[in-house]
Amino acid sequence: MLPELSLEGRTAIVTGASRGIGRAIALSLAEAGADVVAAARTQADIEDTASEVRKLGREALAIQTDVTRSADIDAMVQKTVDRFGKVDILVNNAGQIRVQTMVPLPKLPFEHPQVTDADKRISDDVWKDMMDVNLNSVFYGCRAVGPHMIERGYGKIINMSSTSGKQAYPMYALYNVGKTAIDMLTRILALEWAPYNVCVNAIGPGHFHTMLNGAECANDPESCSMYTENIPVHRGGHLRELGALAVYLASPASDYMTGQINYLDGGWTAR
Repeated sequence: MLPELSLEGRTAIVTGASRGIGRAIALSLAEAGADVVAAARTQADIEDTASEVRKLGREALAIQTDVTRSADIDAMVQKTVDRFGKVDILVNNAGQIRVQTMVPLPKLPFEHPQVTDADKRISDDVWKDMMDVNLNSVFYGCRAVGPHMIERGYGKIINMSSTSGKQAYPMYALYNVGKTAIDMLTRILALEWAPYNVCVNAIGPGHFHTMLNGAECANDPESCSMYTENIPVHRGGHLRELGALAVYLASPASDYMTGQINYLDGGWTAR
């Protein structure tokens, strides 16, 4: 392995680490040499991720965290510093998808198995909840680790964005708006923190094989097949590929990269 890709001696926090993308990234970072703090709402699930990290020979800490609460994130960062003495890497991964039109429409733009409350307008509470999970959690995370990384003169922040942050999709306002805002926050913090050797980047995944879209494909395999056929490489992504990109962005190999939204999408956004 190139020495620049090694994370030996680094400490990483990964939110939403209990399953899917977050778990895959946590394990990839550990495989590259990092000690990992796994954070999510369900203690049992993150304990499982932490156990897998330890099997790779790395130290791990599972911290039950509600990322929509800034106090929880502040406490998570402090516990990490208390245990490991530092935070080198933060992966803001926690998020959720909700598919719903702004207001009821006589006809949906297209059929979708995940459409929610098609006969209702988006409520204030639903809007706020989605912004809390997808956007505010990223703001809280960056704000919590920022002073620590700036003081140390080193840090790597990876914000999980999406192709949905670049391309508009009907019925995805609740999701796309938050991801677009994450992209801008990433760029602004990259400019503010570059003088202190803190790199802030984002990953914009396309269609990946996770529990969420796996269930969607199982429920509607024909639509799923049509979707992947429209991807230029004609397949969905593998979590291992996503983990490898996260390792690069977390490592010294990417010290000259900051403020970038890295789309890993099989060519989807290249059109």
